Amino acid sequence: MIGRMMILTGMSILAAAAAQAGQVAERSTPMGTVLTDAAGMTLYVFDKDEPGKSNCADSCAVNWPPATADKADKAKAPYSIITRADGSMQWAYGGKPLYRWAKDAKPGDATGDGFRDIWHVAKPMAVPVLLPEPASPMKSGY
Repeated sequence: MIGRMMILTGMSILAAAAAQAGQVAERSTPMGTVLTDAAGMTLYVFDKDEPGKSNCADSCAVNWPPATADKADKAKAPYSIITRADGSMQWAYGGKPLYRWAKDAKPGDATGDGFRDIWHVAKPMAVPVLLPEPASPMKSGY
C-alpha cells in the first residue's frame, strides 16, 4: 500500500511539473525519464548553446526545431522561456534551450541522442544535495 502511494505521489509530481511547464513534460522511457513536448516527442539539448541562449539557427533549426513557446505560456523553475535571435520564444530547462529532432518519427523516438556528440536527450536534473561547508583548515602559523 505504501509503495502504491509513493508511486502515485511521484506520478503526481511529474504531472504537476508537466502542467507548470505547459508544452514540456517529463516522461518515463527505457532511457529513463526524459523531457518531451506536448505530443510526446523527445526533446534535446545542444552542447554549443550558452545558458539562456540558443546557438542553433537557420539550417540547424530546420533539423532541430526549437521547442517553441508562446506569450500565454508561463514557466516555473527549472523551466524557463528564452527569446531567440529571431524574436521567437523557446522553452529551456535549467537554462538549456530545448529542441526536437526532425528525424524522430513518433513519440518515444530518440534517434538524435548522441548525434555528432553534441546533441543529447534532455533529462530532468537530479535534485541537488546540499552538503555542509567544510571546516576551514587551521592555520598553523608556519
